[in-house]
Amino acid sequence: MNRRINQKLQENKKLLSIYFTAGYPNLNDTVSIIQDLETSGVDMIEIGLPFSDPLADGPTIQDSSTKALKNGMTTETLFNQLKDIRKTVNIPLIIMGYFNPMFQYGVEAFCKKCQEIGIDGLIIPDLPVDVYHEKYQATFEKYGLSNIFLITPQTSDERIRYIDSVSNGFIYMVSSASVTGSQSGFGDTQKAYFERIANLNLKNPQIVGFGINNNETFTQATNHAKGAIIGSAFIKHLTAKGTKSIKDFVNFVLN
Repeated sequence: MNRRINQKLQENKKLLSIYFTAGYPNLNDTVSIIQDLETSGVDMIEIGLPFSDPLADGPTIQDSSTKALKNGMTTETLFNQLKDIRKTVNIPLIIMGYFNPMFQYGVEAFCKKCQEIGIDGLIIPDLPVDVYHEKYQATFEKYGLSNIFLITPQTSDERIRYIDSVSNGFIYMVSSASVTGSQSGFGDTQKAYFERIANLNLKNPQIVGFGINNNETFTQATNHAKGAIIGSAFIKHLTAKGTKSIKDFVNFVLN
């Protein structure tokens, strides 16, 4: 397991992870957003590597990805922006993106570069767990990277246990089967799902994503899980307020 992720997961608190799209709102905002999120009290950060066909993302994140690509964001640009990030930032950093850009870059070269700049893990929604297990797990582990898998309410217990056996960080628990940013609040169905997963007693903690946008939904999501991830709501905040009031957003969620 990655050291920084492991240490964070062992802390006696509910964790807040924030997702944002690298290169949005402006190409060179990436590093300052990461720094501001850490100083505002965020526990982990997911850095979105924009892609032209983001299947799991709702319109808010899709729009931010389109803008970031137009701004000139590429894999190489992101790596260049992050080359000194560990001089100022200590919390876990995870790159979330789709497999095609990583494959084009070269999977081993991508993982090696992540290790060099201090990336702790990857979330790749379109990389099936069995393909990862057979072809890429050894490479990821060689470079100290946790690969984070997504589960949904439709994922069978058998599949979840397989994902748990292959994982070495946390499991990204999608609160519904829909795309990001498409719901507000959690009903009885979601709450029953959270309880079902908690009762599986998995070895990897779970962090809930999709549908979390304020303190109420953060609290609901973390009743049975280690933490929660906010993406679309933070992107909307950046769109409306820019990068100057990040601390206000984090305080709104945590308090």
